[in-house]
Amino acid sequence: MGSGVFKMGRLDHVHIRVPDRAEAARWYAEHLGFEPVEAFDFWATGFEGGPLQISADDGATTLALFEATDGHPMEPLRTGVAFSVDADSFVAFARSLPCGIDHPNGEPLTPADLIDFDLCWAFDLMDPWGNVYELNCYEYDRIRDELVDADNVEPTRYWPRELYDAYRNPASS
Repeated sequence: MGSGVFKMGRLDHVHIRVPDRAEAARWYAEHLGFEPVEAFDFWATGFEGGPLQISADDGATTLALFEATDGHPMEPLRTGVAFSVDADSFVAFARSLPCGIDHPNGEPLTPADLIDFDLCWAFDLMDPWGNVYELNCYEYDRIRDELVDADNVEPTRYWPRELYDAYRNPASS
């Protein structure tokens, strides 16, 4: 804090409400590679209502699974929490689709749901309880070559590529 301005740290965890923590932990493990974080087991087992912390990166970032209760009802997360993976993992994920993971529209997620954000590629996905996530890969050229071109995937675009090209090369527009 040398500059005197507080800087928020890295993303630690995200609170997720689910009807059954054990069932949710199994789904996240099977479909997205999350595992319980033993260091935080006390919160899950030491008292009623605590979170089950699960992680896909050895505990650096976690999902805190809380069971929905009358006082804290089931409210699906829709704030757009995004995770990032390397190109190998992203291609493997895309080629595993459809595999029991849904798009936020409720349909099975498929490679055709790939999004081109010009700087990265992404999939929007939803767990069985309506919590929405984004999976990103910033190895743009590699994904274009090894997935988009190789598998003839037609990605979704939210804006024309020309906008990005003009941003990168303002003199040529």
